[in-house]
Amino acid sequence: MHALPLIAHVVSPWFLIWPPPTMNDIASRADAPRALPAHPGHLPHAARRAALACMAALAAALGVGRFAFTPLLPLMLHGGALDLRHGGWLASLNYAGYFVGAVGCVALRFAPARIVRAGLAATALLTVAMGLTHAFWIWAVVRFVAGAVSAATFVFASQWGLRRLAQLGANEWGGVIYTGPGVGIVATGLLVSAAGGFGAQAGWIGFGLICVLIAALVWPVFGDDAREAREAVSRAERGAGPAAAAAQPAATTVAASSAAVQAAPNARNAPPAPPAQISAPASPSHGARADAFWLVLLYGVPGFGYIITATFLPVIARHALPGSVWPDLFWPMFGIALIVGALSAARLPLHWDNRLMLAACYVLQALGIALGIVWPNAAGFSLGSVLIGLPFTAITLFAMREARLLRGEHAAALMGYATGAYGIGQIAGPLVAAPLAASTGSFSPSLWLAAAALLAGAAGLVWRAVRARA
Repeated sequence: MHALPLIAHVVSPWFLIWPPPTMNDIASRADAPRALPAHPGHLPHAARRAALACMAALAAALGVGRFAFTPLLPLMLHGGALDLRHGGWLASLNYAGYFVGAVGCVALRFAPARIVRAGLAATALLTVAMGLTHAFWIWAVVRFVAGAVSAATFVFASQWGLRRLAQLGANEWGGVIYTGPGVGIVATGLLVSAAGGFGAQAGWIGFGLICVLIAALVWPVFGDDAREAREAVSRAERGAGPAAAAAQPAATTVAASSAAVQAAPNARNAPPAPPAQISAPASPSHGARADAFWLVLLYGVPGFGYIITATFLPVIARHALPGSVWPDLFWPMFGIALIVGALSAARLPLHWDNRLMLAACYVLQALGIALGIVWPNAAGFSLGSVLIGLPFTAITLFAMREARLLRGEHAAALMGYATGAYGIGQIAGPLVAAPLAASTGSFSPSLWLAAAALLAGAAGLVWRAVRARA
């Protein structure tokens, strides 16, 4: 890998403190009514509508609000708005905000749909704000807050979407949700490549307006479940009188709880419990708590593993291939691979062990990072971008499924802590890379370390899977 100066200063490290078991259900909410649509023929449409809305939400919150910085960074550097060191600061502050937002999810007591709506509105405002000023301290605040918003939107869009699909019996649509970041990455990368001549300021404002459009399109969808519940009660009141209306909420809760049964801590091989046994979730066992701890810890590894490449890929590629048109295409390649990986991962059998699939994803990303080091040309960067992108959101899908398997309907807290660990990994990347780059004058040592960390994380996941079967 060609030498590049790297940031000399980054934010202070964060440390994850695992909460006592009683905090695992803090973020569980009986917020939205859990009624199923009255007409079975409506189920496929409702599932598609929910999955696409969550996909669009993640495209805005992550693909734009978080990752638009990557293709816009070379334009900001070229325009003299900031140097690479300050660009690294902005990236690290965004990752720190992501961590704070993820861990802070356990304290949010609002309905997931409301949080997603608020996150979309905030993403649009914050993205536009990046294009309205050149003051670095304002950029720093905006990127930190944007990181927190993207984490909260991700956690609660995942929670709302996966629960909604489980209610509708359409878990196969889960992969569509996690194509959202890839859609946003491809769109921002291609738009910057095509319209980069207008400058970074126009790019930020344009992406902000796109987020406004996305929010307007999906806003009604995040009220579908509540609206259907009200309609179900109204039909019961009109059709069978007060007695049926009184019985409807109970029937609604039992119907929705069928999905929670499948995600109970022992759901890998155990048959579903009868409705009478699922009125309240059982306390997690010691083994389930240990599995949750290791899930959080090992989910932080890919955050560290991909972050240097994902943040500086266009900059690294432009330095390695000066004057070439290829550097603008590697980031969209990453996004396209991400979409393919998410859709492919969703088609894998649900009974396959999530931990082993996560381990395979870690190995793919390690290989992708290594290719960019040993083969720093168009072919190497292209194949490396694909190998890093393919498992990117598949990792998230498998981890969130594992969280639901361990905590069921009370998975929001575990999802939040896992996402927070991922954020810590992202913050640690620049902190480790800075002294290595300063001493060697190259990104290669830090990238080799990232690849080694991914391989170690894969080994840890295989160990947990084998131990569980022993």
